[in-house]
Amino acid sequence: MTMIDLDRVQLFCTALGSDRTAPLLLVHGWGGDGREWSAHAEALADRFRVIVPDLRGHGRSEVPDEGNTTAEMADDLAALLRRLGAGPTTAVGHSMGGQVVNLLAVRHPELVRSVVALDPAHGAHGTEAEGIPARLEEYREHGARAAADFVAGAFSARAPAGLRTAHVRTMLGTPNHVIAQAYAGMYADPGAVGVRPHSEAYLRRRAQPALTVWTSAEAAAWERGTLRVPGSRVDHWPDSGHYVHEEHPERTVRLVEDWEFGGQENGGPGRLPPTGRSSPTLRAPRR
Repeated sequence: MTMIDLDRVQLFCTALGSDRTAPLLLVHGWGGDGREWSAHAEALADRFRVIVPDLRGHGRSEVPDEGNTTAEMADDLAALLRRLGAGPTTAVGHSMGGQVVNLLAVRHPELVRSVVALDPAHGAHGTEAEGIPARLEEYREHGARAAADFVAGAFSARAPAGLRTAHVRTMLGTPNHVIAQAYAGMYADPGAVGVRPHSEAYLRRRAQPALTVWTSAEAAAWERGTLRVPGSRVDHWPDSGHYVHEEHPERTVRLVEDWEFGGQENGGPGRLPPTGRSSPTLRAPRR
């Protein structure tokens, strides 16, 4: 598959693996695209039907003039899963994609088996929350160039060579109005869930088991206090920059596999039978 017309929007989407295996949705973040999941998709395709879309306004998907928000993106993914007959799915998302998959779980619970959110775009508080209006104004005025400054500082010293440059380049290729609308949709629009009190309210509505990985110890401790669904957990990865899945691709693949196949004793929903297969060694994709 490539471009899929969902009536509401056209999304570029690729899939690996058999239709007879459980679906796994991999969702990129703000100013990114599905290419960042390439190594993970290959490694997981023996055990899952791996679905990797570009969100609206991003990558090769359609770029609407308006409505480039996380809520609309979640509804797009619901339409995509229904079109593909791919629910319920394990929904994995990074950063803005983490907010999107949680919104998907809340707004369309019948389509989501469990959620894995990696350094998600929710829980903002303190100086981060106070700075949202000024940052939004900057993104409205300068678009992707301002956002690229954030991306450039989002990696640890251990990040693979070229990863920072690849993401800065992808961010700079994202339309300016999409950058601003998506940020507003995460944090500032009516109904946005990115600021901590609103995050807590929407996380309470999530009925599925969820695994969240934070690079911040404070954020991890906060989110542990919001968990209500048995089998849910929060991990802390202190040795990583924001792009945890790309700084630690093999660890991320093992995380997803253990979450889905390990059972409750290993902290996951354990709803899928073991396959007996192990994942191959990953190599970083070239962009």
